[in-house]
Amino acid sequence: QVQLAESGGGSVRAGTPLRLSCAASGRTLSSYAVGWFRQAPGKEREFVAAIIRGGTFIHFADPVKGRFTVSRDNARNTVYLQMNSLKPEDTAVYYCAASNQSVQLYRDQTADYWGQGTQVTVSS
Repeated sequence: QVQLAESGGGSVRAGTPLRLSCAASGRTLSSYAVGWFRQAPGKEREFVAAIIRGGTFIHFADPVKGRFTVSRDNARNTVYLQMNSLKPEDTAVYYCAASNQSVQLYRDQTADYWGQGTQVTVSS
């Protein structure tokens, strides 16, 4: 079992960078592909980005390409979502998720483990 805990959300002005953290316990996070998803009010959950297991290749959803990136800190058993050039339409609850296969994250938009989510609110 992997327990995931997101942190770093908050309320920011458009254009302000923000970094979310996904800290894992129970298992080594580097053994999993890790993805980020978000759900805005009244909308379905959508895929944001995912980093593959054991590597650095990252899949991005089109709305965040060039603005967001994902990185790992294996010593801290943590994955980060760096969000730059934030826009009001990025407002959502952000979730991290872990899976044995990255395709499960970016294609199927499912995962084996989920965090509880952290709120990001971007004002104009």
